This record gives sequence, C-alpha cells and structure tokens, in this order.
Amino acid sequence: MCSTVLLSCLIGTQSVYADKQPLHTVERVELDKYLGVWYEIARKPMYFQNQCARDVTARYTVNENGNIAVDNRCYNENGVLQQALGEAFVINPPFNSKLKVGFLPEAIRWVPIVRGDYWILKLDENYQMALVGEPSRKYLWLLSREQHPDTELVNEYLNYAKSIGYNLKDIIRTEQTEP
Repeated sequence: MCSTVLLSCLIGTQSVYADKQPLHTVERVELDKYLGVWYEIARKPMYFQNQCARDVTARYTVNENGNIAVDNRCYNENGVLQQALGEAFVINPPFNSKLKVGFLPEAIRWVPIVRGDYWILKLDENYQMALVGEPSRKYLWLLSREQHPDTELVNEYLNYAKSIGYNLKDIIRTEQTEP
C-alpha cells in the first residue's frame, strides 16, 4: 500500500514538471553593461526578502577577485534599511548569463555549496530591464534601471515569465518610493 501511494506521488510529481521545458537564458551578457544599480519592480516571494517592504535595490560592481560584488538593500515596514552583501560568480563564461550568488560572510564566501542560481532570462538590448530567475522557477525578479518603468514593458516581461513556465499568482509588485 505504502509503495503504491509513493509511486502515485512520484508519477504525479513527474507529470507536473513534464510540461516545463528547460529554462533558457539570454544568449550573452556584457557584464560591464549589467553592472550598476537595478530597482526591483516585482518578485516572487523569497524567505530572505520577507522583511523588504519597499525600495528594493541591487548594486553590482566588480570586486578585487574579479567577481561581482552584490549589495542588496531594502526598507522594512518600520522604514529601517536592510542590507545583504554577497558575491556572484559567473558559471558559464564567456556568455555570462548564469551566475551563482552567495551571501555568506566574506571570510567563508568561497564555500560553493551555499550559493543560489541567478540566471538572466530576458534582457533588453540597452540593459534597462532584466528578468532574473532560476531553473526550478520558484524564484523570479524583474529589475529595471528606472524606479517606475513603463507599465507595458513590465507586463511584457511578466508575460514572458508566464510563457516560460513561471506561476505569477503570488507575484509581489515592489513599491519604489525613494526619489
């Protein structure tokens, strides 16, 4: 009985994921154009962003190791600035569209097992808007160089996310209030 239930669960799980095609990234990312400040426009819920109520940003710069320094910031419900510093490692050079990001303390950041996938799924040619996700389609971020990008463009990127298998029923639209 137990093995029958287990087998049914496994078959059911496989059929849920069978219709999802492998996740593809953009063909190539010029990192020097991607660096800088990005404003989060929307995201799927993520536990380490639970405290983020508004004004979510990510700043990417090259660090002394040649990797990408990540400075994520947001404000919580009480208006207190929250900050997470990390490092991103390109895992598919020279295409640069797949990265692993870790937020461990700098002294132990070299440990590769505590890094999350950061795949650039859609990026406009002027590097003004980016859709970032990961292979399981659990996490997703829509980033823009502007705090308040054009609504049609936002919808285009979110519709693209749906078309590649993301469920957007729980999408969070980020409030950007900073001038």
